[in-house]
Amino acid sequence: MSNYRYQLGSHLYRFDNLADLMAKASPMRSGDQLAGVAALSSEQRAVAQMLLAELPLKTFLEETLIPYEKDEITRLIIDEHDAAAFSEISHLTVGDFRNWLLQETTTEVDFKRIRAGITPEMVAAVSKIMRNQDLILVAKKCNIITQFRNTIGLPGHLSTRLQPNHPTDDVNGIAATIFDGLMYGNGDAVLGINPATDSVSQAVKLMKLMDDVIQHYEIPTQSCVLTHVTNTIEAIELGAPVDLVFQSIGGTEATNQGFGVNLNILNEAHQAALELKRGTVGNNVMYFETGQGSALSANGHHGVDQQTCETRAYAVARKFKPLLVNTVVGFIGPEYLFDGKQIIRAGLEDHFCGKLLGLPMGCDICYTNHAYADQNDMDNLLTLLGVAECSFIMGIPGSDDIMLNYQTTSFHDALYARQVLGLRPAPEFDQWLKKMQIAPADNLTQLSNTLPDRFAHPLNMIKELS
Repeated sequence: MSNYRYQLGSHLYRFDNLADLMAKASPMRSGDQLAGVAALSSEQRAVAQMLLAELPLKTFLEETLIPYEKDEITRLIIDEHDAAAFSEISHLTVGDFRNWLLQETTTEVDFKRIRAGITPEMVAAVSKIMRNQDLILVAKKCNIITQFRNTIGLPGHLSTRLQPNHPTDDVNGIAATIFDGLMYGNGDAVLGINPATDSVSQAVKLMKLMDDVIQHYEIPTQSCVLTHVTNTIEAIELGAPVDLVFQSIGGTEATNQGFGVNLNILNEAHQAALELKRGTVGNNVMYFETGQGSALSANGHHGVDQQTCETRAYAVARKFKPLLVNTVVGFIGPEYLFDGKQIIRAGLEDHFCGKLLGLPMGCDICYTNHAYADQNDMDNLLTLLGVAECSFIMGIPGSDDIMLNYQTTSFHDALYARQVLGLRPAPEFDQWLKKMQIAPADNLTQLSNTLPDRFAHPLNMIKELS
């Protein structure tokens, strides 16, 4: 019989196991309802949260949500757990841990000291009993800094992925979008293209295009074609100019099998990219994307709620010391995050959990056209994540990705966030914007009104490369 029981008046609430308790304690979302693991009432959810708050953190080391022998992500989490780092907080309950995180005297120095001792399940658990403002406050205290050709994640900075997708991978269309984004001060996190095909030769062509732009204009940034990791390994073997290796990942072995990857394949790609030594200020060479609902979509969730599965993916990411990680928070659709409220909550949860675990966490602040959300919801999440000092967001012309057919944040949105919150691009990119007269020397949160002739129109820049 389960030990997870709570008497409320005449009603005795029972939860089957730790996974059931975690799922019932999760804020409402459509994906957990679809999986049949969500709380059946607000009262049941509140009871689960109260029980969870009283649970000792060490419980998560004694009772795994997914069996050790059945899942390589569970084995990774348990085998790499640092008992010495955990000892400082091992006496705490989940509720005590929340209070410790929120204390004014607790800082990034303290987080760094205990980070190797906290598991994704502990972090997911504490997030379930936190309000939105709690998630923002703690995430803001986490300073996760990574480097390749520039420095991402410094306090007071907000980077952007310039996403020049094109439905036919037309080189001129992609190049025009790249230059358009640069004119708006976007692209310091990465120039990152989702290719329209799985062709390795096409991926190599796009890699060369972005590398030509970066090298010709001496831009302190990095490029990435978001193709499957095995395609990138093949591109490296062909001598392509690979900066970052991309892969979508999930929080269970079964989910990653659905993506066609495992820890060994990711390790092979990581080592191959490191050997290229293309970074100038650092060697963080991996780029991962995640998203709540992927485990259920792959039928690999093992009855675990989607937010906990998502947080387990961060154990995979942190093993490979990535330059960038982002949750594509509303991309999978309303089956998993039904409306703007659920998307906003999930984005704040993912950002908090990723940063607390030591990841350079960004967010694709987005929704599909059949979700009950709109651009005002995205403005709200963008602003909240900006306050929480999210590492990076997406930049796409007009917020509309014409290849992937979803809505996200635009070049202009990044300028809004930087201006209203006083945030700046990565420092090396800041200096490049000033040198190229794209931004005035005295205010790098705004753009110059007078550009050099060769920047008067993106097509003029494309001609320089031809």
